[in-house]
Amino acid sequence: MSSKPIPMPPPGTELRWKLEAPYSAKHLLILIAVFALLLVTGHRTEMDKMVNMTSQAVGNLMGFNDDSQVVRGFSRVGDVMWPPIVATQEETNRLPDLDRENLPGFAYIETQEITTQRMNTDTLEMESVTETREVLVRPLGYVWDVFVKMIQTLEIAFWGTIISVVLSIPLAYFAAVNYSPNKFTYTATRGLISLLRSMPELIVALFLVLAYGFGPIAGVLALGFHAAGFLGKFYAEDIENADKKPQEALEAIGSGKLKTLWYGVIPQVFPQYIAYTAYILDRNLRMATVIGLVGAGGIGQELKGRFDLFQYGHVMTILIAIFIFVFVLDQLSARIRAKLI
Repeated sequence: MSSKPIPMPPPGTELRWKLEAPYSAKHLLILIAVFALLLVTGHRTEMDKMVNMTSQAVGNLMGFNDDSQVVRGFSRVGDVMWPPIVATQEETNRLPDLDRENLPGFAYIETQEITTQRMNTDTLEMESVTETREVLVRPLGYVWDVFVKMIQTLEIAFWGTIISVVLSIPLAYFAAVNYSPNKFTYTATRGLISLLRSMPELIVALFLVLAYGFGPIAGVLALGFHAAGFLGKFYAEDIENADKKPQEALEAIGSGKLKTLWYGVIPQVFPQYIAYTAYILDRNLRMATVIGLVGAGGIGQELKGRFDLFQYGHVMTILIAIFIFVFVLDQLSARIRAKLI
């Protein structure tokens, strides 16, 4: 194989060339404008204050200063939330059906002395009053209660994901520019997908609670509608970006749109669809704890109730349970995806 020689200029030729600068005055002006915008928005969102307070916190931890509002705040939170509550206590006089000879597993009855402050009606002064009460203690009672609520939260997330997948399949077909019947259908479907994505689950759950009442129905529908917007968009874009050659081959032998989609597109995009759906399930589990704050079922209702009662030890137990469930679900989804792909 012969190679052509690289052309060289004649000897004595003056070479005039230069490497263009990687930036220009235009780039510099854009950079200055972006920096100014960051300064303005950063001041409006108190980023300068955040940096200052965080610096004070770091200095306090390293012994450079004596006080920090951030450190005091986190210390106060740690004091009230630790240790987590794992047991439940119920006064026996509020349990009319209690069988003392047949208590629940690991439960026992305990006598406690409670000191409270009450006003003396004669002297109109506060006095300490000590009372004795009997309580039924379940050592892991609250852990079990939280576990049951988390199972309901997982069920809400699971059914919300199912509804989102069912809704997103037709949305993806009509929102894919190469499969949508006409431009009107494409535009209308894209608009519906944008509408579903633009409505936060919490706001949707508020309206659904008014329609369906308190409970998991509102939570399932809120998660399903919102996630359908995301999955519909992701599914449609993968259909549009799929390799055209298998589709053209199927169309050449007379396959219709549905057969071309099923045999020429789905095998290509199926791994991505599994990944998207697993992510939505993970996200729905986390969001199911939030929408419960407005009465849409799950652990969120329990979390809000304990927080309103200032029972921060119970709140800590709930947060630990949420972390464990999200972590386990992430590990399971990774294993399932590895087997299916």
